Amino acid sequence: MTIDDTLPDHIDKYEIVRLLGRGATSSVYLAYDAFTERQVAIKHFSADFLADPDHGHTYRKLIATEASLAGRLDHPHIVGIYDAARGADNTYIVMEYVEGETLEKYALADNLLPVERVVEIVFKCALALDFASRNGVIHRDIKPANIMLGRDGDVKIADFGAAVLAKSDQTQVIGVGSPSYMSPEQVRMDTLNHQTDIYSLGVVMFKLLTGRLPFEAESNYALTHKIMNDPPPDLRSLRPALPQRLVQVVEKAMQKDLAARYQNWREFARDLARLASLDLPRESISETEKFDTLRALPFFKDFGEIELWEVLRISVWGRVPAGTYLVHEGDAGSFFFIIAAGDVRVTKAGRDLGIMQAGHCFGEMSYIRQGAIARTATVMAVTPVTLLKIKANALGSASDACQLNFNRAFLNILVDRLAATDAELASMRH
Repeated sequence: MTIDDTLPDHIDKYEIVRLLGRGATSSVYLAYDAFTERQVAIKHFSADFLADPDHGHTYRKLIATEASLAGRLDHPHIVGIYDAARGADNTYIVMEYVEGETLEKYALADNLLPVERVVEIVFKCALALDFASRNGVIHRDIKPANIMLGRDGDVKIADFGAAVLAKSDQTQVIGVGSPSYMSPEQVRMDTLNHQTDIYSLGVVMFKLLTGRLPFEAESNYALTHKIMNDPPPDLRSLRPALPQRLVQVVEKAMQKDLAARYQNWREFARDLARLASLDLPRESISETEKFDTLRALPFFKDFGEIELWEVLRISVWGRVPAGTYLVHEGDAGSFFFIIAAGDVRVTKAGRDLGIMQAGHCFGEMSYIRQGAIARTATVMAVTPVTLLKIKANALGSASDACQLNFNRAFLNILVDRLAATDAELASMRH
């Protein structure tokens, strides 16, 4: 099979910028969509590849599966699919352009990522695949080559061509997936559910932590026999310094018995978040811990996952010791704070107004008034405090859904404060 070496000027309405990569089946181009004014990646398939007499039907079905997901999996950690077309000589898929690389280079023994970074990456993948499964999609080909690491450090799952659409009438395509990352039930060609992706992500985690696969063999037959029958090697025999709780998480994800494996993505993500906050050394707060913290705060109870990731992108986090003054009465400020952990004391004109705890916010008038305003009170940390700092203009440029959730949260806080003031005034009258 061959692909034309000539770089086209356009593919339909998309202006081609440059070639990103080329393989035996397709070429991937960086392109510009003038209508949406954004860069996109276009995977353009070879006509010879699609016309292959032995496998063309399977290839076309895989492409159709991925194309059918256009606009369906809108998640911060899934590569977006925007458009698709299929014709005699022009079959392509238009995707979100992710400037970065896959995790393949970080699955080599001499180029491993820090352990806490691996946990963070897998945590984000778990949330993304949970979102996909709740939308009726099982990926079936989770491996380092299908996980993108952007230059900004963000994580995106790609290539849903092998996906099973759980709520469709489509028959599963036999023989897809990467053998080394297949679950035992996928090897047996059993009916699959989301737990097959949990297993595969466990294998990815094993590879990212050790630089080797849990099962290796000289033939596919020998490999599949090991996957179905042999226990994986002890992680700490390959990397003795790994925390035991981390080892237990990987082992549970890779259990051959479905009843012993994680039953759902939430269980898996919960244990990963606990690892990030308890077991692993770190100099800063990991995104895994940040996300789990946000999800537990009452302020964010009505926020969806997509909005929570957006909050992470627009916020700056920090930890301060007890006794730190956070804002001073009368100073101008164009940002507000949300307390993630710890207690702060609020005073006004020397009068103690009380203690604020995790989940409370202060300084929000800078956003409500859309600009820098004078602080109406002084706030000091009375215990070590973890804070989110958000600039008013950063929230102002956030999505409508994110701003709506903030507005609702601020309104609830205002109502609670007015109720507390009324109660205090009532008690003073008596």
